[in-house]
Parts: sequence; structure tokens; C-alpha cells
Amino acid sequence: MDDITIIGIDLAKNVFQVHAIGASGQVVVSKAVRRAALLPLLSRIPPSLVGMEACASSHHWARELTKLGHEVRLIPPAYVKAYVRRQKNDAADAAAICEAVSRPSMRFVPVKSEEQQAVLMLHRTRALLVGQRTALICALRAHMAEFGVVVPRGPRNIDPLLVILADETDDRLPAVARLALECLGRQMAMLRAEVERLDRHLLQWHRSNDMSRRLATIPGVGVVTATALAASITAPAMFRSGRELAAFLGLVPRQSSSGGKERLGRISKMGDRYLRTLLVVGATAVLRHAKAKGSPSRIWAEALLTRKPFKLVAVALANKTARIAWAVMVRGEVFRDGLETGAMAV
Repeated sequence: MDDITIIGIDLAKNVFQVHAIGASGQVVVSKAVRRAALLPLLSRIPPSLVGMEACASSHHWARELTKLGHEVRLIPPAYVKAYVRRQKNDAADAAAICEAVSRPSMRFVPVKSEEQQAVLMLHRTRALLVGQRTALICALRAHMAEFGVVVPRGPRNIDPLLVILADETDDRLPAVARLALECLGRQMAMLRAEVERLDRHLLQWHRSNDMSRRLATIPGVGVVTATALAASITAPAMFRSGRELAAFLGLVPRQSSSGGKERLGRISKMGDRYLRTLLVVGATAVLRHAKAKGSPSRIWAEALLTRKPFKLVAVALANKTARIAWAVMVRGEVFRDGLETGAMAV
């Protein structure tokens, strides 16, 4: 094993596939290894280049293998697919990873620290709870509408329904229906408290992180978006420009060009869907604020709104926000705008 230079590992829950080659390209190791035996095996191998797909648990294994002296590179799974020969199986995947990691033009995912993963876990948990709360709100509105009690959409308009639900003297709701819907009200109250608790932790981390505070100076970027960007984009310098970051987030048009003719479609929607959603929602808030105020601070967006649909302009502004975020992260500066920056932020 002393001549091993490149190792490809196909990660799994319990059984991992290891594919290692030597300096001359010959296969030295190609075997399945159980979880408990992976670190002992790699500890006996001299420091090498290790490639893995960026998937669940990959950042954990990358940190552990780095401690053993290996150089670990994480590859997006979509980029590995092109190197799989014929049938797909664990051995073929490990061989493809081993070949892909040696390509000079390959793009890699920076390894996240435990702190960054913990912050992103706050975000994922919060998104899950918000989704559950939305489902409960929709269910409660639908059930109450069956008895003629209708309120506008949105979480802010659900409080009147909860008041009716708590008022036992209100005869618009039968007793049996009230009994069935009270549990939904209790669940919503619990979810609201948990989301608020997570928001407090995100705010605490935001105040302690310099990059997150600088990102929050951008219009349309609030605490949630700033902390998500700071924890997700761990190496902004890996992007050559802000457009590369926008493309990484899937905020650029999908291309289907050939023969010198450019054909641009809808946005590619590649990359982190969560970050893309936050940026678009923040851009939507900025546009609504600008529209209400006569757009003194969003001249570019106002001009675009005169000839493009609102949602298209929101995505375009989200693209612009991503480019500004890249500049803020790379240059280590805050966002400075001579125009107003008091727009709503997510």
C-alpha cells in the first residue's frame, strides 16, 4: 500500500467501497469495507489524495481523514456520473470517484467545519418546522371554511381563527369540530414557540460572526439569509466572479445553445435550493417595498418592472443580490449604497 497516491471512496451507511490506485495508475485496492474498519485501513496508507462524493456524512469523514494526513476533496455527485463506466454499482462508483478527483478541471465542495454544519442544521430544522406549521395553517383554514369561517391567507391572519377556536360560546363551530381542531391549534402554538427559539439562536450566531453581519447590510438579506450564506459558502474565493456564485445557486438561465445560436430558458435551479429560495423571497420583499415607496432606491428594478413580470424581476434581483454577496464576502467589506437600504429582509 505504500505506492498508493489516489483513493476513491463510495460512502454509505455501513459498507463503504474503497478504490485506490498507485502512481502508475494500477489498481492497488478495490474492496468493500465496513464502517468500523474504514479509518484503521486508511490510517495504514501514506497521506494520499482522497475523493468522495459530497453527500450525507461526507463532511464528517473528510474531517476525520484530514486528521490522518490525507488531502480530502469532495465532488458534487452530478460531476461523478460522467466517469461511471457502463453499469452502476458501488465498485464502479468508487472507481469513477477515483478518476474524477484527479481531473485538473474538476470542481470541488469545500469541507465544512462542525460549527458551520451545526448552524445549517438549525436552518434545516427551522425550515422543517415552518413547513409543518404551514400545513397546519392550511388544514385549519380549510376545516373552518366548511362552517363559513373564512380569513385571508397567510400566517398573520390565522389568529382570528384561533380566537374563534378558543371561544366555546361561539356557536359557528360545532363542539365535535372544535374538539378535532383544538389539537391543531396546540400544535401550531408549539411550532411557533420552537421556530422563535431557533430564530433566537440564529440571531445569536449572526451577531458573533463577522461575515454574517456584513452580508446583512445588503438589501433583501436578513439574519436568516445572512447566516445561511455564511455557513454554506465557506470558501467564496473559489468562485472567480459573482456570476459564478449566482450560477452555483441556479439563478442563471438554462442554456440550450448550439451552432452559434444562444437559446436561454428559465433559470437552471441547480445548486442549493434553500439558499435560492431565501434570496428570491428577500428580493420579492425588496421589490414590494420599492413599489410601495415609489422605488427611490431601486431604479434598476423599477425600470425592469415596466417591461417584465414581477416574479421574473424578483429572480433577476436575487441574481444581483447573489453577486453583491460574493463581493461582500471576498472583499471583506460591508455593502455601501448611496440609495435607501431600508427594505424588508428575510
